[in-house]
Amino acid sequence: MDASLNAVIEKKINRTIGNLQNNKMDAYYVKTCKDAVNLIDQLCAEGKSVAVGGSMTLFECGIIDYLRSGKYQFFDRYAPGVDVGKVFRQAFFCDTFFTSSNAITEQGELYNVDGNGNRVAAMIFGPKSVIVVAGYNKIVADLEAARRRVSDIAAPANAMRLDKKTPCKVLGACQNCRSDDRICADYVIHGQQTAKGRIKVIIVGEQLGY
Repeated sequence: MDASLNAVIEKKINRTIGNLQNNKMDAYYVKTCKDAVNLIDQLCAEGKSVAVGGSMTLFECGIIDYLRSGKYQFFDRYAPGVDVGKVFRQAFFCDTFFTSSNAITEQGELYNVDGNGNRVAAMIFGPKSVIVVAGYNKIVADLEAARRRVSDIAAPANAMRLDKKTPCKVLGACQNCRSDDRICADYVIHGQQTAKGRIKVIIVGEQLGY
């Protein structure tokens, strides 16, 4: 990457990290996915129970494979034949919940939209610790930009990935549809937290996920 562009991106990341910390979330910047896994190894002790929200970022970053290594008690929603509903509920009682975020504002807010609500529910309450991993491409200026990012990028891409029968899959942008396959049901903003450091955000210097 061009040095000047890289400097601009890193300034944006640093602003975002500072404001996440102001909002009582722990925040970290790592340059690569490998660095993210190494940091997780420090943040999540061996033997802990862990679960994940639906996330392409966790796959791309190698975190799903890492959690499957046997080091943790992993409630794996992706395991063949698993009772997904049961795993969703187990996630509320796990030690650490891993997820990504649809968008992170430079003001230090997390913005997420869910279909079932299990991911955002676990982020809000239940697990003792929540670790959010996101590529720098998820950083946006403010909540309005976060909403646009979900409607113009994240929701259509996920609808295509999940083969949903929704207008956004066809048109590539949200139509605020009434489809039974709609994946946008619950809209959640994480601002300043009451439990300092419960949410930990790792921003990776790579483009990851939707």
